[in-house]
Amino acid sequence: MAEAPVTDPSDAADDADAGYGISPTLIEAVEEALDAAAEETAPSADGAPAGDAAAEAQRLVAPLHAADLADLLEHLHPDHRTQLVDLIRPRIIDDPEMLSHLDEEVRGQVLPLLAPQEIAQALAELDSDDALGLAEDLADDIREAVLEALPARERLLVEEGLTFPEYSAGRLMQREVVAVPMFWTVGKTIDWLRTVETLPDDFHIVLAVDPAYRPTGIVKLSQILRNRRSSKIRDLTDDEIRTIPAEMDQEEVAFLFRQYGLVSAPVVDPAGRLIGVITVDDVVDVIDEEAEDDLLKLGGVSADDLYRATVQTTRSRFAWLAVNLLTAIIASGVIALFEATIQQVVALAVLMPIVASMGGNAGTQSLTVAVRAIAVRELSGDNAARVLWKEVLVGSLNGLIFAAIAGPIAALWFGDVMIGLVIAVAMVVTLTCAGFSGTVIPLLLDRLKVDPAVASSVFLTTVTDVVGFFAFLGLAAWILL
Repeated sequence: MAEAPVTDPSDAADDADAGYGISPTLIEAVEEALDAAAEETAPSADGAPAGDAAAEAQRLVAPLHAADLADLLEHLHPDHRTQLVDLIRPRIIDDPEMLSHLDEEVRGQVLPLLAPQEIAQALAELDSDDALGLAEDLADDIREAVLEALPARERLLVEEGLTFPEYSAGRLMQREVVAVPMFWTVGKTIDWLRTVETLPDDFHIVLAVDPAYRPTGIVKLSQILRNRRSSKIRDLTDDEIRTIPAEMDQEEVAFLFRQYGLVSAPVVDPAGRLIGVITVDDVVDVIDEEAEDDLLKLGGVSADDLYRATVQTTRSRFAWLAVNLLTAIIASGVIALFEATIQQVVALAVLMPIVASMGGNAGTQSLTVAVRAIAVRELSGDNAARVLWKEVLVGSLNGLIFAAIAGPIAALWFGDVMIGLVIAVAMVVTLTCAGFSGTVIPLLLDRLKVDPAVASSVFLTTVTDVVGFFAFLGLAAWILL
């Protein structure tokens, strides 16, 4: 028999019952139970686990919310993850919400552990938007087998959803909509809501549609409940309805929800007919995803790096590092132009990194503000000149302040007032250029339809390094020699 886990199971159970989140204690207890289960008799052919340790692992994860169970799977080693998926397979199939919470890379590792028929059964239990999100992550051969096993209605919805562009409103929308004709009464609407079986689990509005199934207004559930049964739907509708084309990019969708405080919005096809609805919970995921994506792109990494194999992560980062090597060579070429100057005034080699570092950090500050402002549409051609002038002014003022600090320090350090003057002037030039470049570069890239979050930092680093070195060493060659 396997040794009993060192971690007190009661502590882990208390953590699981805490309501939300997972603790290190729970993770450790699950890992120990899985290690012990691996030494016990393997699960039987029907999938029922054997042994006390396997049952203990199941007991520990049973109270977890779907999102917390997904977090637990992401924390586990791949071998432990495979074990736990085998143990909780019935739960995954009957209540597959956990799959929609998994990181995309981890989900790609978990889904192949299930048979196509099991995946199809899980997809049939999910809302159409979550089912589509899972289906698009499947490998082509597995997806075909899963679609074949799906009921006809769910298969049609998934296949149609896959025809929309990736990251579009069509991929984001939920196909289960609550729509009624404008001429219906409140009483007829309530009776219909009580009997129809294809309603979404949760909804906050009822859409009014015309005979061509085009949305004409929105009725809040609170209005339906507060009015008499004889009241007409057309008299309760809010005509200020904002429809979303199915082809619209999800970033545009997120902007609309944020700009107008929407809770949900109808999605229409090119003819204006209602085909789905997007709810705020999906938009929250998009906002988080886009913000995370921009942040990761600034560093040239991927969100999946945490779960990828070492070789895959190395390969994905290589291109970014290769570009940085090229920019570093360009900066080094500038330094090489002043090799004779550096040989005669060795102090310059000591002070060069200060100028380059200050320029890079100042530029990054301006760049971060500009990229964020472009993303939320606070920076455009209309106010670009004003923002640019402000950033240049901020860079100049900071340059003057740090020139007053760095100049005297360098003069006292090397006992030469002229060296202090050189670094002071170079500091002003470099920080002014950093403020200018940090704003202009993302604006130009956005104008060229290139994501500023992807390429801005590479160009900015090159500009600030080249300008910083050229200004510092050029002034030194002119003033000192």
